[in-house]
Amino acid sequence: MLIMPSAEAELAASVHWAYDSAMGERIEINPRVCGGQPVIKGTRISVAIILEQLAEDESWDALLRGYPELTRDDIQAALEYARHSILHTEITALGAR
Repeated sequence: MLIMPSAEAELAASVHWAYDSAMGERIEINPRVCGGQPVIKGTRISVAIILEQLAEDESWDALLRGYPELTRDDIQAALEYARHSILHTEITALGAR
């Protein structure tokens, strides 16, 4: 569902959750790497790129061939990160206009 800001309030999404240790070992958020997007730790491969490739019907094996530094556990961590961020995103009204 797409939520558009109303005339009365601006909306902001904020992620408030602590991801499990498996994701923490594999997913990194650093403002100096890829503009702060979540990436596979030690790479510049973003969670978004992995999701995009999988959404385009790329197989895990093809993804691993295309990005040899990735592992199956990295792909799984990216999927878990995306799932957690969707499930734990809150929409908060910032104030009236």
